[in-house]
Amino acid sequence: MDRADRNKISGSIKINGLTDPALAQHVPADLLAIFLEEIEIARELLPALDNQALLDGTMTPIWFGSAINSFGVQELMQGIADFGPEPQPQKAQPRHIAPEETKVAGFVFKVQANMDPKHRDRVAFLRLASGHFKRGMKLTHVRSKKQISISNPVLFLAADRELAEEAWAGDIIGIPNHGQLRIGDTLTEGETIRVTGIPSFAPELLQTVRAGDPMKAKHLEKALMQFAEEGAAKVFKPMIGSGFIVGVVGPLQFEVLASRIELEYGLPVRMEPSQFTSARWVTGPQDKTDTFAQSNKQHIATDNDGDMVFLTRLQWDIDRVIRDYPDIRLTATKEMMI
Repeated sequence: MDRADRNKISGSIKINGLTDPALAQHVPADLLAIFLEEIEIARELLPALDNQALLDGTMTPIWFGSAINSFGVQELMQGIADFGPEPQPQKAQPRHIAPEETKVAGFVFKVQANMDPKHRDRVAFLRLASGHFKRGMKLTHVRSKKQISISNPVLFLAADRELAEEAWAGDIIGIPNHGQLRIGDTLTEGETIRVTGIPSFAPELLQTVRAGDPMKAKHLEKALMQFAEEGAAKVFKPMIGSGFIVGVVGPLQFEVLASRIELEYGLPVRMEPSQFTSARWVTGPQDKTDTFAQSNKQHIATDNDGDMVFLTRLQWDIDRVIRDYPDIRLTATKEMMI
């Protein structure tokens, strides 16, 4: 049964506030009592909505609803329109980008592959930080120093997409590409400037992933690298042994990842518990990190960018590194500036 059919059957009832008698007619007394009690707790404990705090980034509004039932969607859209801030100056090196600047600059904050499984498409989502973009413009890909012609940019609204003829600072456009655009990339009208402040966080859960068919290990590597570039999971290649370790922030993501690999690549996989519980990026002088890696091979891996990662089993592992290797720094975040 689709959403329209459900709405026809259930209909909709308008409730005018918490004091409307109709509320008690349609909600069981025990559930209504809990609902009213929790509303009162929220009102007493949560601060009042402050527009300036929203703009400062110290307060975040929350809307409650259900997209699948079309409940609260309109309120969410209206709330974004009412409270969403205007484009702000964007942190970058060697200088910040002001939204009122005339030249186009933007950064990739998300990559999504196989949005249309029939075409194996790959879309990079670019947020414009400044300028007036027009379809067909040639922008400089700062990381590769090459120009890219943006001939088919798209705008998205739910499942609908349309060609983006133009866009302004604050707008988000999708750029179909074949893998040259990655999270953290900056596109400009020629200036060598890199947007900063896009962090990559260390995963909280780790598992080993293996192809159901050992002969398809290379196919698995390709699929995992694709998802790592999307940001859907962290993928680590251990220095010792074969196979890959994937990291996520929630256990359900393992199931989602396995399902996508099988659906999009026709490759059944199995997830297995890992001896490691967390990962930290390794930084320090080159000679020191090389020595550190050689002395701790069983803990060392690389991520999809080739950066060194220290895989841990216990907090003791991290404490040992801090104690024994003062020149080595272990971090739980990595700057996605490329």
